[in-house]
Amino acid sequence: MGESLSVGVVGGGIGGLAVALGLLRDGHDVHVYEQAGRLSEVGAGVQVSPNASRVLHGLGLAGALAATGVQPLAWHQRRWEDGRTLLRAPVAFAFPHYQMHRADLLRALAGALPSERIHLGHRLTGLVQHVDGVRARFAGSPPARFDVLVGADGIHSSVRRLLFGPGDARFTGCVAYRGIVPAERLRHLDLEVTAQIWMGPGRHFVHYFISGRRLVNFVAVVEQDHWTRESWTDRARIADVRAAFAGWHPQVREIIGAADETYLWALLDRPPIPRWSDGRVTLLGDAAHAMLPFMAQGAAQAVEDGATLTACLRAGDVTAALALYERLRLPRTSRLQEMSAGNKTRFHLPDGPAQRERDAQMAAGSRAWSFNALDWLYDHDAATSVGSVSGAPADRR
Repeated sequence: MGESLSVGVVGGGIGGLAVALGLLRDGHDVHVYEQAGRLSEVGAGVQVSPNASRVLHGLGLAGALAATGVQPLAWHQRRWEDGRTLLRAPVAFAFPHYQMHRADLLRALAGALPSERIHLGHRLTGLVQHVDGVRARFAGSPPARFDVLVGADGIHSSVRRLLFGPGDARFTGCVAYRGIVPAERLRHLDLEVTAQIWMGPGRHFVHYFISGRRLVNFVAVVEQDHWTRESWTDRARIADVRAAFAGWHPQVREIIGAADETYLWALLDRPPIPRWSDGRVTLLGDAAHAMLPFMAQGAAQAVEDGATLTACLRAGDVTAALALYERLRLPRTSRLQEMSAGNKTRFHLPDGPAQRERDAQMAAGSRAWSFNALDWLYDHDAATSVGSVSGAPADRR
């Protein structure tokens, strides 16, 4: 372990708070800068898969995750019209899989950080790199100097723009209606404690319990040609979601009908980029590798990023450590970006020969659909991956 570094983290979301907590526990002087006036998440669920819970348990959050997270018994993939099971796979990995309200996860992370480490109402406006540090400017606030700056500020990242120039996130041709329903309203459905994915032509529907099984989260994804709204998330009408899933299985329609409100999100992503770092500045999470949510890995990969970055900063000087971080993380996240995009096609096949072939493969336990084939994903230890790479830099800060 080398000397303590001063680290600025731009962005107070799940990835930003997770990396800050890891770096703080490693002895670094860390501060988080969030442009919003308070830490908050739009009501929505998040899947904390075993590769992420491994990291979060290591950060001391096992109790907080267990208090509000729901551990599903299985992943259950079903056909849109008749509810027929296409694939049911038990969830059994080295660490738990949690289904959570995003606000519960954010609260757990923020609660583990000293309040003086989180600076709200700080919008990054510029940065200047020097040989021995980075100077960041914030609107209406004094500038700050760091040994390392981490951009964890999401898909519309200011840090990314300042490093690599402008570039819009791309609309993927899908929108998602997200809603949360009190579980009591759905008691008559006797819902399983599983993550259920219903596949149909041009759309799919996901639902699972969150918040200690008090709430049911749903995500209804629909293909759409374009996105013209200025905001990438808007309040939507329940009637629109009902219309989009008319003719689907009664369970799907009843979950939608029990919601009081829903939000409409444009699903955006970015193609993989050749590098995330420049000098003493690097990217993390959606700022580096925004992906479709069809592998449920957006938040998990941001958490993994933080664990690997923390480990890399133990291993050598800052620029060499950031180069190693990028070298370790880029292939893995690029692979998941590609797989997430591919699931758009697989989930949304129109009824016909290709759909019947997909269903037959799932029923036969084809490796292409087997969750056992994802050990490389769910059993990954992001904190120790640094030691598996030869040529790790020497400790010479």
